[in-house]
Amino acid sequence: MHKPLTLKNWILTLAIYFIIALAAIIVTPWFGAVKINVSDVFQNLFSDNESISSMIFFRQRVPRVLLGFCVGAALGLAGASFQVLLRNSLATPYTLGIASAGTLCAAASFVFPSWAFSIGPFSTTYILAFAGSTTAAIFIMLLARKAGNTSTNTLILAGVAVNLFCGAALLFLRFLADPQHLVAIDRWVMGGIITIGYSELISIFVFLVIAGFFLMINSHSLNQMAFGEALAGSRGVNTKKLFFTTLGAGVILTTSAVAVAGPIGFVGLVIPHAVRLLSGNDQRIVLPASALGAGALLIICDAFARTIVSPTEIPVGIITAFLGAPIFMILLVKRLNK
Repeated sequence: MHKPLTLKNWILTLAIYFIIALAAIIVTPWFGAVKINVSDVFQNLFSDNESISSMIFFRQRVPRVLLGFCVGAALGLAGASFQVLLRNSLATPYTLGIASAGTLCAAASFVFPSWAFSIGPFSTTYILAFAGSTTAAIFIMLLARKAGNTSTNTLILAGVAVNLFCGAALLFLRFLADPQHLVAIDRWVMGGIITIGYSELISIFVFLVIAGFFLMINSHSLNQMAFGEALAGSRGVNTKKLFFTTLGAGVILTTSAVAVAGPIGFVGLVIPHAVRLLSGNDQRIVLPASALGAGALLIICDAFARTIVSPTEIPVGIITAFLGAPIFMILLVKRLNK
């Protein structure tokens, strides 16, 4: 039994999650296939002459860690919001098929290299993944609008259909692909965080802040929504507006994460569950804590991914799957034993 949430408890609880996340951000850039000379990094911090260690640290490791944290935070927030919105504890950022559509379109960029184009710093893969996820999201939202905001089962079943269709289409693309393109597709499907510079970080950070803001200002209403739309409506909550606001925010978070990192599983499922077990079900805690916890978990997994078989890197999606599945089973057993 968790105590009622007060301002003091809210600040102290989130401070713990924040410290854990900050520690992960500070520590993980130092891990990788290439050893970083700490003295070189700090000596060149305010100098125009960059050493190899300084270049690797500030142009590769730091952007990668920050991007990974934002991807994890987006998935954690999306998972927490979908679970309360759909009132389904097994809902993930990928339940509605948004990630599958993005993955399918990203794969097309590898199979048909003649389609190559870019917009500013964004590659063909990024743009097509974003476009595919957005298209699936629009389809889901139009379906929700037609069915009515009470039909969460309709959305889940529609997501299953989208996932099945995109899975079949992806197999067809793999059949058409040349061997070298097939390798690229498989690497993308595994999920990974690879970046140089800060352009992709800026894009996802903007989406994360906007969607996170809308979720947080509606966190109290989401607490009411967790007990059912009828009860929430009787307490003055505009359930239809809340439904589409939350769905839209979750879609934005999932789409932006998939566009930069591909499909990375379990982070958006396990972390919200862990937060609820540790800190209660109040969405004013669950939402920000899920973002901080998922961001920290993903960059820690990514640090392992780039060091465990050094100098080769393992796609971080493999690490999260190996780690997430048993953790989820443990959380499930603990919940059943309560």
